[in-house]
Amino acid sequence: MSNIPTENSKSPTRSDQAKETASRIAAGAGEAAQGAATHYVKEPAQDVFSLVKAYAKDNPDVAACWAFGIGVIVGWKLRP
Repeated sequence: MSNIPTENSKSPTRSDQAKETASRIAAGAGEAAQGAATHYVKEPAQDVFSLVKAYAKDNPDVAACWAFGIGVIVGWKLRP
C-alpha cells in the first residue's frame, strides 16, 4: 500500500494543507500591514498637518506666501 491518497479519500493532501497554511499566513500579513499603515502613515501625516497649522497661526504672512507660490507652480504645471 502506498501513502498517496486516492481521489476518493477525504483526508487533505499536502498541497491542500500548504494552500491553507499559505492563505492563513497571507491573511495575517494583510492584517499586520493594515495596522502598520494606519500607525506609520496616518499618525505622522496628522502630526505634520498639525505642525503646519501651528506654524501658519504663528506666521500667517510666510504661510500665505508659501501657499501662493505652491498654487502658482501647481497651476502652471496643470495648465492645458
